[in-house]
Amino acid sequence: MSALCIVLFHVIAVMLALGSVLLLQAQVQDSQPLTTPGGQPIPLPNRQPIRATSSTAALPYATIKQLDSMYMHRVYGEVAQRIIRHALKDSLAYKRLQYMCDTFGPRLSGSENLEKAIDWVLATMKACGLENVRGDSVAVPVWLRGEESCTMLSPRVCSIAMLGLGGSVATPPEGIAAEVLVVKDFAELQGRAAEARGKIVLFNVPFTRYGVTVRYRSEGAIRAAEVGAVASLVRSVASFSLYTPHTGAMRYNDSVPKIPHAAIATEDADMIARMVERGEKVVLRLRMNAQTLPDAVSRNIIAELRGREKPEEIVVMGGHIDSWDVGTGALDDAGGCFATWKALQILQELNLRPRRTVRLVLWTNEENGLRGAIHYAERYGHQRHILALESDGGISAPRGFGFTGAPELFKVYKAAATLLYPIQAHEMFIGGGGADISPLIPYGVPQMNLEVDGSKYFWFHHTYADTPDKVDPLDLNKCAAAIAVMMYVAADIP
Repeated sequence: MSALCIVLFHVIAVMLALGSVLLLQAQVQDSQPLTTPGGQPIPLPNRQPIRATSSTAALPYATIKQLDSMYMHRVYGEVAQRIIRHALKDSLAYKRLQYMCDTFGPRLSGSENLEKAIDWVLATMKACGLENVRGDSVAVPVWLRGEESCTMLSPRVCSIAMLGLGGSVATPPEGIAAEVLVVKDFAELQGRAAEARGKIVLFNVPFTRYGVTVRYRSEGAIRAAEVGAVASLVRSVASFSLYTPHTGAMRYNDSVPKIPHAAIATEDADMIARMVERGEKVVLRLRMNAQTLPDAVSRNIIAELRGREKPEEIVVMGGHIDSWDVGTGALDDAGGCFATWKALQILQELNLRPRRTVRLVLWTNEENGLRGAIHYAERYGHQRHILALESDGGISAPRGFGFTGAPELFKVYKAAATLLYPIQAHEMFIGGGGADISPLIPYGVPQMNLEVDGSKYFWFHHTYADTPDKVDPLDLNKCAAAIAVMMYVAADIP
């Protein structure tokens, strides 16, 4: 998850007051349901879908009108400097990230790899003295890729690099061989519906923004099946490619047939499109041996630094511990996990115990179900959360934070962000959150995410190339420093 990819839900932001600060509207009429990375609506405990509203509970700070940048530097300036210095002094978090990714490999939900990684994280957290360390059991979906291939049969024979999309059904054992219909969007598919029957539909949609382009990955199989296609392919959701197909979640609709759905590299998508434009008939054979098995048990990882005055009030932060079954999920989202883990450990090591509890959660099953996030909200949503932060946009140079919540709180956190000028992570953006914290929205919890320079994030996202060498140790430390400062201030303000 996923640069704000992993902002895979639709946060609504509006402009208020001409020429003044951008503020958020608390309620949004006619809002759309929030969805998982695979496009499924995220349910409330009553099974109704969560809507993209930003309702906020009572403001948590008694002195909120006084909380400007002068206050922040007077009260928290020296603490912020200590946190930043401590964060930059070693590369332990990066070494742990390397170890987990190298030792346990890809961590898809339901896999032995994921559970062994969770065992190691829990043991390591306990050994380093974090408080209330535990694993909360969660039932998660199990999808196995199996063997798969794509071969062009005409106008020449060659192998096409592909990755089945998470949740796809299999092809028949002999595969599916059919002519390709190339379309540039859903509208063109509808306009050429009569041509689609019996064909493999290829959505050749260039990357613009993740939230826009990813629709063809999540919905493509449904739309293609509606017009009689036998399989569907998408151009990988990637801003750049070195012949690297990108996987990811997709979904089905029970009202139409379930057809195989896969991603191919952008280079092959363009090649096939050029051939078809020249009037050549392109025939592919797609073979996929995917399986969906009964749910398995995984765990959310939880650790805390208990508040000294108001322990019942909680600032929660984290990332997702699972990954896809390709690459080792270093950027998506081991980086977010280890940055938030390091942030909590910095506060512990510096003996900085804020008024409220800081809780770390490494959610399971973000990539293909969001079960860990939904379980956390159902179990803990009734507790008094005053802020939720997610880091799931990769690890690179931090820029600041995105925020969704009351305008008064935006001003407070914007003032707090000025403490991060030394590491150039001081910007504050309207509109923020993440897939794993979105189920807390109905409980009135303000949402925040770490903003980073994500210019190369979608080069590696959901590919075999998402490995530890793509994470810079200094950037990881800076991200941890920014999170630690913001979370400490949020948890400590009177």
